[in-house]
Amino acid sequence: MDTTGNINFSHKSVLLDETIEMLKIKPDGIYVDGTLGGGGHSYEICKRLGESGRLIGIDQDEDAIRAAGERLKEFKDKVTIVRSNYCNIKEVLNNLNISKVDGILLDLGVSSYQLDTPERGFSYRENAPLDMRMDTRNNITAKDIVNNYSEFDLYRIIRDYGEDKFAKNIAKHIVRMRKEKPLEMTDDLTEAIKAAIPMKVRMNTGHPAKKTFQAIRIELNKELDVLNQSLDDMINLLAEDGRLCIITFHSLEDRIVKSKFKNNENPCTCPPSFPVCVCGNKSKGTVITKKPMIPSEEEIEENKRAKSSKLRVFERH
Repeated sequence: MDTTGNINFSHKSVLLDETIEMLKIKPDGIYVDGTLGGGGHSYEICKRLGESGRLIGIDQDEDAIRAAGERLKEFKDKVTIVRSNYCNIKEVLNNLNISKVDGILLDLGVSSYQLDTPERGFSYRENAPLDMRMDTRNNITAKDIVNNYSEFDLYRIIRDYGEDKFAKNIAKHIVRMRKEKPLEMTDDLTEAIKAAIPMKVRMNTGHPAKKTFQAIRIELNKELDVLNQSLDDMINLLAEDGRLCIITFHSLEDRIVKSKFKNNENPCTCPPSFPVCVCGNKSKGTVITKKPMIPSEEEIEENKRAKSSKLRVFERH
């Protein structure tokens, strides 16, 4: 929060200009921001909408809903904000009697606000309860994963979602330490991680806890499952020439997006030797970004968190 007690979501959105350009906003179009956050991208979309244009903002974080509502209030009736997960986009639009939209945007990962609010437990830089819930209505927190998952399951998620080569050792140290007392705070987890990674490795890389915290957050919020299950629905909801823009921050997310886009562009399952297609699977559109768009040097300079971001875009036929 800032000094006046307002929730501060004012960080500049990553790849903002590129995303807005790629959405090709029509003044009378309907657009969905599936990860509303502080409303940075949505604000720029709304600025370009005419009288009959509409924006639907979806977020599962109560603080984000409040902050975005404040930021977008000048656009009044053009904006509808719904507290939900973007995986429920079909249902959300159905409830609003909307069958097709002109553009959908997802800006994945954890928001700057969530990272910068210590009590949310996302950051390894401040000591706070191990929480990490993007939706505080969820009953399970990071503490439950850290204290209740088996050593093998901890190893699996740290290896797969954190892509940390010390995953086995980290899982072993977490289990060893929680036998003495439950790991309840972010510092408890950081301590277990530091103990598992050799000092000389720690000296030469980023913060040793970064990958494990990321892995636990992804597991807790089911981020990759949600993404995987939602992309086909989103493409189906696009009107002709409608675009889906997705910003990822993690190689696993990017891989899912790349592969889903490719399958929707070319869903034919016939063997290459067949002279004509007999499977009947029709292409739903075109991948606009053959290579993902990445932030400029200037943007990375201004905002370190933009560094690993990638934007991929799909256009519906």
